[in-house]
Amino acid sequence: MSSISRTRLVAVAATTVLAALSLTACNDGTGTQDEGHATGASTSPATASPAPSAATDQAPATDSSAATGPSGADAGSAGGGAGTSASRTAVSKAPSSAGRPVTCEGSTTRTVAAPLTRPVNHMLLTVTNTGSKSCYLYGYPVVRFGEAQAVPPVIEASQPQAVVTLAPGESGYASVNLSATDGSGANGYTAKTLTVYFQGRSGSGSVGRAATPSLPAKGTYVDDSLKVTYWQQSMDDAVSW
Repeated sequence: MSSISRTRLVAVAATTVLAALSLTACNDGTGTQDEGHATGASTSPATASPAPSAATDQAPATDSSAATGPSGADAGSAGGGAGTSASRTAVSKAPSSAGRPVTCEGSTTRTVAAPLTRPVNHMLLTVTNTGSKSCYLYGYPVVRFGEAQAVPPVIEASQPQAVVTLAPGESGYASVNLSATDGSGANGYTAKTLTVYFQGRSGSGSVGRAATPSLPAKGTYVDDSLKVTYWQQSMDDAVSW
């Protein structure tokens, strides 16, 4: 073999080896890059995926908790509303029973007996409501001077158009004609004590406790012309008879 042929053969062989090495290097580099990209793409979603999943799972829990809060508050409000409604019902009912007027009688009133100079031979009875409720002063005072057995009659013309009603602290009035001004009365005597009984709605008998107002120290003279007026809302109406 000539030297020229050997030289060509070596050159061809070298070229073949270089081509093979170049091809191998290209394949290895491309594979590494693809593998790297594949790994990165695969890892990124895998890593990012749990985060949204966790956020999604936690969000309903937060919403549920938030919903529970207002629901509890609403329930409290509803409960409070129901309580308020019940309280208002109780309060609205209370005045109808607790505020309903009762019958005036000795335990919830104060009675004062005061002799009058005008008209002469008259006495004014003043009854003041000392209770916490309004009371009805029915009919007229049933009076008993000393140990008298008979009940003095009432002046029918003095009957008011409406029952006297006393709010707490208010007063009602009645006058008592003690004796005849012209001396025509009989069976007169001086009484040292006075008992005042209160009538009920029916007008028959007495109700509650009687009152025992004080009389002047010298006593009060009465005779068989003794009579009383109905209870009046004003003093002027009471003393006009």
